[in-house]
Amino acid sequence: MKNIIKLFVVASFFLASCEKNIDLYPQSNITTENFYNTTADIQIALNGCYNSLRAPLLEEWKLTELRSDNTIMYSSASKSVPNRDLSDLDLFIPNTSHQAIYNYWIANYFNIRNLNVILNSLNVNYKPESGTLVSENTTVVITDAEKKAAASEAATLRAYHYFNLVRLFGGVFLVHEPADPFEATSINRSSVADIYKLIIADLQYAAANGSAVKYASIPPTSLGKVNAWTAKALLAKVYLTLNRKTDAIPVLNDIITNSGYGLNTLYADNFTVTNEMSKEVLFAVRYKAGGIGQGSPFPNLFAPELSGIAIINGDGSGQNAPCSELNSVYNVLDNRNAVSIGVYGKALNNLYPKKLVTPVSIKGDGESDWNVIRYPDVLLMLAEAQGNSAASLALINLTRVRAGLPALTTATVTTTAQFEKELATERRLEFAFENVRWFDMVRFNTTMPSLDAVTTLKANFNTMWTNHYSKYPSPAAPLATIQGYVTNDKLLLPIPQREIDNNTKLVIPQNPGY
Repeated sequence: MKNIIKLFVVASFFLASCEKNIDLYPQSNITTENFYNTTADIQIALNGCYNSLRAPLLEEWKLTELRSDNTIMYSSASKSVPNRDLSDLDLFIPNTSHQAIYNYWIANYFNIRNLNVILNSLNVNYKPESGTLVSENTTVVITDAEKKAAASEAATLRAYHYFNLVRLFGGVFLVHEPADPFEATSINRSSVADIYKLIIADLQYAAANGSAVKYASIPPTSLGKVNAWTAKALLAKVYLTLNRKTDAIPVLNDIITNSGYGLNTLYADNFTVTNEMSKEVLFAVRYKAGGIGQGSPFPNLFAPELSGIAIINGDGSGQNAPCSELNSVYNVLDNRNAVSIGVYGKALNNLYPKKLVTPVSIKGDGESDWNVIRYPDVLLMLAEAQGNSAASLALINLTRVRAGLPALTTATVTTTAQFEKELATERRLEFAFENVRWFDMVRFNTTMPSLDAVTTLKANFNTMWTNHYSKYPSPAAPLATIQGYVTNDKLLLPIPQREIDNNTKLVIPQNPGY
């Protein structure tokens, strides 16, 4: 049976209100001193944190895929407030009070708070002066092995949240221990460097102390939990993002050589409900259908609007629609195209992210997990870290050949710029609609200088102008105006205005351009 991460008796403990400022310490009749007494208590709390991964994920595609050159809002002519809010993200003109941005922000900090409580209870604490996690004696009745495993899971999840926040917002509030709402108002934004210092400390601890058994030996009850290999894959991506390629290489090689993870035979196998948590999946946010409140909303959100039951039971909302430009990038031999992108009706612009639209019995109650890190990411990150070489081309060819494409050779890829373009395109097609493209585009600004996110986005606006952006509700902005919305400053989202306005103790700086 699928390992379901559930939240039971801790519901009232974790669901404290966050009405004004970020509430960083749960306020409840149950306290950490009298609740976290045993391994079972810690595990229940961790299960709640796995459940809480879903809330930010509900908003994440809006802040990543939609802002990239992968997807658009299908209803370009719609004047409804929800559609205009999404289009504002797509156009890089969201206001500082944008609801999706705030929802994402507060959902991440909600789970960071809970993870901090777990780590604090286990007495595994971050020491900023040394940039490490230090484990000391705890009052929780738990074995050393159980403590290391639990702390490693919590540290990995905390790093995951902060990694997403720092890439989307820049320097954010660095909170690594429980703090009540009043203490929280004294915490200002930290530097990007300090945020990454915590992320690396968390992931290094988890890589050293988390479960490192090979994939084939992972107990069924542990499938879906993050482990040392998850932490190492995230750590490698952090190193790449910081352009520390030489640090990423040994970590990635370790995963490839020792983890037991690998490619599935067929690309399509990664997006079926009968093959979840396969050897290709190092990290996924899990869902469970059945009318129990744990189903995935994405199949219905992403199925074509007004398609009735032709595509999915309960109709679709037409959100996160693939760009026709992306569809045109696929080679005719690439079998990922038919898996990834569906066409509803005869109009070529009626596209939907097919690989994310799996069958449902009840609307908004999908079974399919959301893959966060798949093994191909490890392979292609290593190619990126190594740079233009025969060895890197061989890594890219592993996913290309599976997709039905001919192998790249040093005879066909002769320059660094050509290598970088091939790698970026391969990543775009392999991970389309998986919330990877946006983070890749921003990282490439540093790691692969021939690729520039602003230039890429402006080119996408130009390609999609006639069939999409020119059809926005009157008066539609001219193409040059829309292209002008995209600047290096706007690659970051605004800090939610509520965080700035509700703090009467500190002046919290807004990101430039907002």
